[in-house]
Amino acid sequence: MSGRPPYRVLIVEDHQVVAEGLAALLNEHPELRVVALAGSVGEVEHLADVERVDVVLADYWLPDGTGAEATAALRAHQPDVAIVFLSADDSDQVIITALEAGAAGYLVKSAGGADVAEAVRRAVDGEILVPARQLAKLLARRREESRRSEEHARRLDSLTPRERQILSLMTEGMDNRDIARELSISYTTVRSHVRHLLSKMGARSKLEAVVRAAEWDAPTIGA
Repeated sequence: MSGRPPYRVLIVEDHQVVAEGLAALLNEHPELRVVALAGSVGEVEHLADVERVDVVLADYWLPDGTGAEATAALRAHQPDVAIVFLSADDSDQVIITALEAGAAGYLVKSAGGADVAEAVRRAVDGEILVPARQLAKLLARRREESRRSEEHARRLDSLTPRERQILSLMTEGMDNRDIARELSISYTTVRSHVRHLLSKMGARSKLEAVVRAAEWDAPTIGA
């Protein structure tokens, strides 16, 4: 590899024989060098500020958590590290969670050795190696979240300053009479404002409005 130092690899796998086999496999490639093995989230946290690595090859399920938690701990110290998961679990939810944790690749343990080594190399180069079906689902989920976020922001922005104030007091558990006294306005006026804000938020009750306010980032509503 044109004089470049080998990519430094951390393997996170709780089965020692599997970890050692992966290390032997990757070390056969001169451009890769396994510098550490870890078998748990705790061990990764210990290594995070001690061992510099370029890429992590991690199992998803670990004795004290998940590979996503382990790599998050590592990335807190080394944000540029690439992540590849190698797991027996090929469920959509796990793969999507791994991608959301920043994985560049996700392989099932039936993959061949050459495929694993290639995935590690390509992950360091910034390539994405995930099943197309799960990638499509992740993108669809992100689009839906973005759409909902925009809709929530639009609904909150449509509230008048007084409606925002009343909603904020509602989230503190005040009823209409309490709010009327707090704001020195009539009970009838409070009821009118509440009807309007419920309509704007698409809520059928005060409780639903309060729950939605919490889901939509409640600290912003009193601004």
